Amino acid sequence: MPTSQTKPVATELAVTGMTCASCVARVEKTLKRLPGVEDAAVNLATNKASIRFHPEQIRLRQLVDAVREIGYDAPLTTSTFQVSGLEMTQDPQPLQRAVASLPGVASAQLNLASGELRVEHTGNLRSEIIRIVEQRGFQVAERGAPETDPAAHEHAHDYADAETSRLRTRFWVALAASAVVMFFSMLLQASLPRMAGATLSDPLMKWMSPLSHALLQALGGAPLWTPGLLRWLLLLLTLPVVGWAGRHFYVRAWKAFRHHAADMNTLIAVGTAAAFLFSLISTLAPTLFTHHGLAADVYYEAVDWIIALILLGNWMESRARRQTAGAIRSLIKLQSRTAHLLRDGQESEVPVDALQPGDLVRIRPGERIPADGLVREGASSVDESMLTGESMPVEKQPGAELIGGTVNGNGGLVAELRRVGEQTTLAQIVRLVEQAQGSKAPVQRLADRVAGVFVPVVISLAIATFAIWFDFGPSPHLLWAFLTGVTVLVIACPCAMGLAVPTAVMVGTGQGARQGVLIRGGEALEKLQAVRTIVLDKTGTITAGRPEVTDLLPTQASSEPELLATAASLEAHSEHPLGQAIVRAAQSRGLPLAEIDGFTAIPGKGIHGQSRGTAETLLVGSDAYIASAFPEASNARTAAATTLAQWASQGKTIVGAARGTRLLGWLAVADPIKPGSADAIRSLRHLGLRLVMLTGDAPATAQAIASQLGIEEVRAGVLPAGKADEVRRLQQQGLSVAMVGDGINDAPALAQADVGVAIGTGTDVAMEASDVTLVRGDLRALLRAILLSRRTMRIIRQNLFWAFGYNVIGIPIAAGLLYPAFHILLSPVLASAAMAFSSVSVVSNSLRLRHTGGDERFAGQSQLRARTTA
Repeated sequence: MPTSQTKPVATELAVTGMTCASCVARVEKTLKRLPGVEDAAVNLATNKASIRFHPEQIRLRQLVDAVREIGYDAPLTTSTFQVSGLEMTQDPQPLQRAVASLPGVASAQLNLASGELRVEHTGNLRSEIIRIVEQRGFQVAERGAPETDPAAHEHAHDYADAETSRLRTRFWVALAASAVVMFFSMLLQASLPRMAGATLSDPLMKWMSPLSHALLQALGGAPLWTPGLLRWLLLLLTLPVVGWAGRHFYVRAWKAFRHHAADMNTLIAVGTAAAFLFSLISTLAPTLFTHHGLAADVYYEAVDWIIALILLGNWMESRARRQTAGAIRSLIKLQSRTAHLLRDGQESEVPVDALQPGDLVRIRPGERIPADGLVREGASSVDESMLTGESMPVEKQPGAELIGGTVNGNGGLVAELRRVGEQTTLAQIVRLVEQAQGSKAPVQRLADRVAGVFVPVVISLAIATFAIWFDFGPSPHLLWAFLTGVTVLVIACPCAMGLAVPTAVMVGTGQGARQGVLIRGGEALEKLQAVRTIVLDKTGTITAGRPEVTDLLPTQASSEPELLATAASLEAHSEHPLGQAIVRAAQSRGLPLAEIDGFTAIPGKGIHGQSRGTAETLLVGSDAYIASAFPEASNARTAAATTLAQWASQGKTIVGAARGTRLLGWLAVADPIKPGSADAIRSLRHLGLRLVMLTGDAPATAQAIASQLGIEEVRAGVLPAGKADEVRRLQQQGLSVAMVGDGINDAPALAQADVGVAIGTGTDVAMEASDVTLVRGDLRALLRAILLSRRTMRIIRQNLFWAFGYNVIGIPIAAGLLYPAFHILLSPVLASAAMAFSSVSVVSNSLRLRHTGGDERFAGQSQLRARTTA
């Protein structure tokens, strides 16, 4: 039992997989054993666990993990929110921790670049989550509609547009006020008798001093524009800037302070508030300064310009960050709003939300395909470039697959829908890209650690700067100390560190999606650029994955029709590509297929079953498997050896078949190399990558394919379980390995590899089992993915260098490092301009990833050089 005296919290956790009272007892026992759990009661009828626990000792995620570790599942609800007002937030962790502290919240992930807050929780906690976020000074809108609903995404983007519009309006108001304040500050500059060394005025104001005197004389001279009147005018003009345009800086800083936190808003609020309060005292009680021989300076123009320039930076940053999410918006716009439904002989226009699997829809020329399905009538070409990166239209005939969101060409089609709503390929791609853009790359850890302590360190440096200038600076000590302290606060910018990685990840993954490359997140990007060895599965990756029967060799005890029909009867129950080729060959000849009972598959060897009616055992499998099953047929095998060897040398796969006690013969099946594989492999080799082909085929078959492609390393005869072992063996040599495959058999190897790359089929995209998915099964997309990952990491390193370098250089200059030798001192206004544009520069640098022409040209040059050197 826990010893904590705090009050426990209660939550309900859904538990699935329980079937009896023993399951209930096991779950209860596991939960009660956890430190911090006071009580747990599990109900089998409702499949829920009611838990009372102390959140300071154990988190909800640990409860979920404990349930999952014993073989059950505890599904959670994922809610997504759009948070605005993050311009000055450099560290997402305080808000994440606040949301995660709610009972029933398992995890909270905030993406500073996109403003997306993704929360895993139990029950309906959306209103509580919104309340917590708003308490910390941010605005939040729930994105509760399905992720494929264009209206939901448009609502979220409209919310972000409104935030950008608000920043623009606030900036223009602050700019207008700053311009007027600058004018009156010039008059004040000219109207005051200057005391030697006693001014804190901005260098720009000093440079404009002659103009100030000219304006003062033109407007009636000092008797009319007294210093007291000018100070009050400046105060009145500054109040709207501080109280409205920049109000959110102070509100957020105060809320952060109440929760024992500090962020960028704290630095701005403290710096400008100090300058404003100093100026306010000079306005209300100027004699406090003049009696001590000091000028009653006011720095309203510094306050106004600091706020105006920071608002300008926020506005520009907001616009740029919106552009980083352009890929998601582009994908969402691909979704059709309506479809032409065919039902009971009638055609009607319905919303896509009303579509169901099995519905028939008419797709007119030029229309977007509303959902995934199959062509039933008509013929046309379809532009799939927006999803697959394939520039050439794809011809569609009856039976061909259609991807929702792609554009029909000149022909009319009738399609039967297979996947609708969140199950479509487009919805999966959107979901994957959003998750990827919300992920963190390992390289971001350093920035996160620095950002976590940045503001307290800067405040400490500002205090130290003030003290040093007060003790050792020129006279008047207080004014110079005040100037440098405020400048240090204003110039510091942790925002750039917070945006350096996520913005690049957002743009990089979005650009990949446009090119038919789906990257699961920042970690996958970082690992992919470090890969130096690529393991390629042959079937479906290098080759088309749709083999054809090319040759038949029956024994004397059989015939071609019997051989093909027997093999096809068994293969009709298999999903293996070679088996489907045999079935298609039998169907094309019109051969009848036998009904099979007791179908059994032996991975890597073959299949067998009983023919219904005759009860004869049918066997189909590799040549070695058939030879071991029929050792008495060695004479037939010897007679066929020359032909079989010739097939193997041509890269054809040999399949044997038997019926009862009779060996029927062999079939040759060839899987053609994909059109783009040769160019892609040459270019990958030119990049210096080590290529290894992995296949379960016989060595001769594998070597024949490898020889055509120039692949020197081949691992043939590898069983499915052995693929992961081969990857592990390469990793033990200290190599970073990427595994490229397309089948379920490749899943263990994909998981074992440093980077798993799945070859998609256009509609059946194996996203969950891989780090990278190539939507269209073309290895040239792998080349694009590697080039994109390398360029993204290069941009990330540039961003981090700029973000750290700016602060490392800027803060010492603001503190007056150059003053003793060069008498150069940075003004608060110039410091605010530098700070405002530092984060904008990082985001703008990330946006360069949207223009991948250089990489594409490099890829093309690589292919050309590879051809000339091959």
